[in-house]
Amino acid sequence: MVMQRYLLTYMGVVLTLYLHQFIRAIEVPRDPSIQDELSQPPTITKQSVKNYIVDPRDNIIIECDAKGNPFPIFTWTRNGKFFNVAKDPRVSMRRRSGTLSIDFRSGGRPEDYEGEYQCFARNDFGTAISNKIVLQVSKSPLWPKENLDIQEVHEGAPLILACNPPPGLPPPAIFWMSSSMEPIHQDKRVSQGQNGDLYFSNVMQEDALTDYSCNARFAFTHTIQQKNPYTLKVLTKQPHNETSFRNHTDIYSARGVTERHPSFMYPTGTSSSQMVLRGEDLLLECIASGVPTPDIMWHKRGGELPVGRISYENFKKALRIANVSEEDSGEYFCLASNKVGSSRHTVSVRVKAAPYWLDEPENLVLAPGEGGRLICRANGNPKPSIQWLVNGEPIESSLPNPSREVKGDTVMFRDAQIGSSAVYQCNASNEHGYLLANAFVSVLDVSPRILAPRSQPMKVIHNNRTLLDCPFFGSPIPTTRWFKNGQGNTLDGGNYRMYENGTLEIKMARKEDQGTYTCVATNILGKAEIQVRLEVKDPTRIITGPTDAVPKKGSTIHLSCRVKYDPTLKLTVSWLKDDSPLYIGNRMKKDEDGLTIYGVSEKDQGYYTCVASTELDRDTARAHLTVLARPDRPRDLELTDLAERSVRLTWIPGDDNNSPITDYIVEFEEDKFQPGVWHNHSRYPGSVNSAVLRLAPYVNYQFRVIAVNEVGSSYPSLPSERYQTNGARPEINPTGVQGAGTSKNNMVISWTPLNATQAYGPKLKYIVKWRRRDTRESWSNVTVSGDVSKYTVTQTPTYVPYEIKVQAENEFGRAAEPDVVIGYSGEDYPKAAPTDIRLRVLNSTAISLQWTRVYPDTIQGQLKEYRAYFWRESSLLKNLWVSKKKQSESFIGDRTRGIVSRLFPYSNYKLEMVVVNGRGDGPRSEIKEFTTPEGVPSAPRYFKIRQPNVDTITLEWEHPEHPNGILIGYTLRYQAFNGSKTGRTIVENFSPNQTKFLLQRTDPISRYRFDLRSRTQIGDGEPAKGESPSSLNEAYTKNQGDIATQGWFIGLMCAIALLVLILLIVCFIKRSRGGKYPVRENKDVPLDPDDQKVDNGSFDYSDEDNKPLQGSQTSLDGTIKQQESDDSLVDYGEGGEGQFNEDGSFIGQYTVKKDKEETEGNESSEATSPVNAIYSLA
Repeated sequence: MVMQRYLLTYMGVVLTLYLHQFIRAIEVPRDPSIQDELSQPPTITKQSVKNYIVDPRDNIIIECDAKGNPFPIFTWTRNGKFFNVAKDPRVSMRRRSGTLSIDFRSGGRPEDYEGEYQCFARNDFGTAISNKIVLQVSKSPLWPKENLDIQEVHEGAPLILACNPPPGLPPPAIFWMSSSMEPIHQDKRVSQGQNGDLYFSNVMQEDALTDYSCNARFAFTHTIQQKNPYTLKVLTKQPHNETSFRNHTDIYSARGVTERHPSFMYPTGTSSSQMVLRGEDLLLECIASGVPTPDIMWHKRGGELPVGRISYENFKKALRIANVSEEDSGEYFCLASNKVGSSRHTVSVRVKAAPYWLDEPENLVLAPGEGGRLICRANGNPKPSIQWLVNGEPIESSLPNPSREVKGDTVMFRDAQIGSSAVYQCNASNEHGYLLANAFVSVLDVSPRILAPRSQPMKVIHNNRTLLDCPFFGSPIPTTRWFKNGQGNTLDGGNYRMYENGTLEIKMARKEDQGTYTCVATNILGKAEIQVRLEVKDPTRIITGPTDAVPKKGSTIHLSCRVKYDPTLKLTVSWLKDDSPLYIGNRMKKDEDGLTIYGVSEKDQGYYTCVASTELDRDTARAHLTVLARPDRPRDLELTDLAERSVRLTWIPGDDNNSPITDYIVEFEEDKFQPGVWHNHSRYPGSVNSAVLRLAPYVNYQFRVIAVNEVGSSYPSLPSERYQTNGARPEINPTGVQGAGTSKNNMVISWTPLNATQAYGPKLKYIVKWRRRDTRESWSNVTVSGDVSKYTVTQTPTYVPYEIKVQAENEFGRAAEPDVVIGYSGEDYPKAAPTDIRLRVLNSTAISLQWTRVYPDTIQGQLKEYRAYFWRESSLLKNLWVSKKKQSESFIGDRTRGIVSRLFPYSNYKLEMVVVNGRGDGPRSEIKEFTTPEGVPSAPRYFKIRQPNVDTITLEWEHPEHPNGILIGYTLRYQAFNGSKTGRTIVENFSPNQTKFLLQRTDPISRYRFDLRSRTQIGDGEPAKGESPSSLNEAYTKNQGDIATQGWFIGLMCAIALLVLILLIVCFIKRSRGGKYPVRENKDVPLDPDDQKVDNGSFDYSDEDNKPLQGSQTSLDGTIKQQESDDSLVDYGEGGEGQFNEDGSFIGQYTVKKDKEETEGNESSEATSPVNAIYSLA
């Protein structure tokens, strides 16, 4: 632990050196080990107050405690004479104390023990005495019986009701009540003075309605005594009339009371004097009579009243000045005034003073041969006299001491010797009191002692001021020196400073100041030393602290706190919120970098302080978190300025929760059409809280307001009161009117109905009118209810234009004449098909079309489009199954040409056309046939690049999914590259049967890029691209020099060989047993003659263990080449198997094969490579 903390237990240990000419004093430390060992004269530690008043019902305790070594013995005097405690059975003294206990449980009168007591504490080195304790027993005498006459007084005259309480000890507290125990109401006219009397500045008639009794409360006995009550009889000049008094502006003149000039009831006369002791409170009082009741003002002649120490009491009739001093002496005057005049009373204040200390004598510890002095200085008014005593006796009558000299308030000591220890008393007294102080003189010879552990570590922060304490004691006072790491030079000067109390200051601790420091204390009797091991640590600093943030409610905020500290110290990081410890709940996470708060809420707002602390220091960083939240809902909605079509809505905004309100949304609800549904009415800026709302007729409105800020919208306010507007005829007609048929002989007229704010009245209806266009026929009409939004007209001709009108009507009348809308009756299917269809092949996937449009009267509706239906009849590749699903191409509008795309190359197609209106398709045209030419193939499928070893790269692929013609071969382009460097491009051409290529590498370090394309007569198709693997190359490159000698590589190869051997054995056993193993999923595809062994998706191997798979043979180099009779596009195109016939044409199915199982035959040449074996297993 740090030395400074350790030394806090040694209060008063540090030596205070007084240098007064030739005098040095020693202070004895309060360390118990020192106190118990050193001889010490007595010292009074506790005593009762000088004026000691006791309760007669309790036992009497007079306190007196003291300390000293040896422990003192106690004696008492009473009234200046020895008090023999042992002779009085009621008196006992506490053990190891001088406290007296007087017990009255067995009888006795406390009054018999009143008197002046003084305690004496003695040991071998002197006597200490207590103050003179004047013991008095509390008294609460009975009120003398007296008969009080009725107090007759004229209305408006002054009156004093005397209290004259019995003299108690201490004096009782006075208060006035009626005989029915009701408090007397007091004001500036009627009030109680400091002497307990009740003063009436002027008497009124109502004062006679009660009686007045003075009460005295005695604190010690907790009793209240009541004086016989006074009864008032008020003599008036005019009869009492309360009504006339109440209506009159001046109650005194109304009652015939003569106005009087103020005069003082207390104190009497124009001047008085008052004496107060320094430090007490000065209380000045002026009570005046007069009609009307006078007001009192206070002033000080020649100065201002002391600010901060004055207070007014008793309705400003009393002035209190707290803690007076000599400066408060002077003349004070009170001014009593009413409308008649004013009077003044002057109080001359004299401030006297009981003795008070200027220099109180203190204990003096000297070494043999040293000198010192005791000083006793006091002041007072009058100036106190000083008397010295030694061991409780006047110093003049004590034994002569040649080393002692008394000079007034000072006792001088020279060449003190062992045995001259004593207790000296200084008594400073004047007529107002006295002060008594004990101070001992102790002569000691003690060898040096250091009051701290002999060896202790001390850790300090770099560049901080450091104090190495060396608390010591000895007599004579030892000298101290400091050394570092055992070196002989005393540390003082430069970065070091040494104090007389032994403390060594290092002004700025640096790393080079680390080491062991030794403090040596020496006097003539010996020496003592301690060692302090100093360690200098790096400071704790917050390098990235939290910053002020303004997050939105519900968001996540991170407060940073990154700390740099000395790693040899234990770091503690804590957080405060608003200077109180932060509770880390489940929404908060504290980590090394700071504090994260999830789902920020309003209660998270405040100041956050990161506190990084070690045992030596701490650093803090603070930031404020301001949470933005949706505003509180507006409140107290009020409707004013009610008019026929408007109303003013006023509201009180809610708290904006730190994000200014930008808008207010006013919503309304009506209870006729859609009760309970709220609609937007209007929007206003966030700076307003009142708006005039435009209203519609015949709506029972209710409003609410929503506040909006950057965070979001508040909850809606509570609804306002309702406001009903009067009805009127509609001002608008329904919108969205249209007519359209749903069948060939009808027309549906539809519209958008009026809403609640557009109806304008009850019994809303719609008048629907229609007639054929361009005719002179009259309007047909029908009336429907307001909740209807359509009407169907029947028995109409096919696709005929109509004029349509829809008009709104309510109980108050009709809306204006509506606009005419053109609608059409229902459509029928077209009656004719396009003719003279001509087509031309554009390329392998598109053709162009031309046709002759149909006559308009055959369309029987609105022309939507011409549509071409086409389907693939067959492929030019023999025996290839194709899907004949119809496809279509639309030509919008009245057109005569178009292009059909998305065709398959090298196929036979059929095509027909129709006309389309709103009802549907018309009849089909004649079928046209066409053939698409050959195209380029799609990319080869399943292109794989493998690198079984460092010397070879294997490429494998399958035929393209869409040959789009007769496949004539493959083109492979590849080039080596190493980083940004590339080699020349090499081109290889393959037959259509080849699906594998083995590349012998010439450069074991470079990688290769490959581009493989299929070919037809038209050209190359889409590419399949890839790069050779890099991991195996790198492994060989890094380890080709020594990998074969690595133990892990040898083990890996052995494990792979063993695994391959096991797999081969298992395969051999299964093949030897025979059986059926699934080789394909069941599909609706034809089988070749050699595939007749396929049954339910399985193949029987039992009779043909050594027969190669149909359609393949093994070449000498281990690659698999297909027989000439094989179908080079098997598994490609759109599925199935096929072959080339003698003329080279492709035979097979052309269906898409969804999942091709990878089946290779007799790859024995590659199975010898462990890596290739793993690839094949995968």
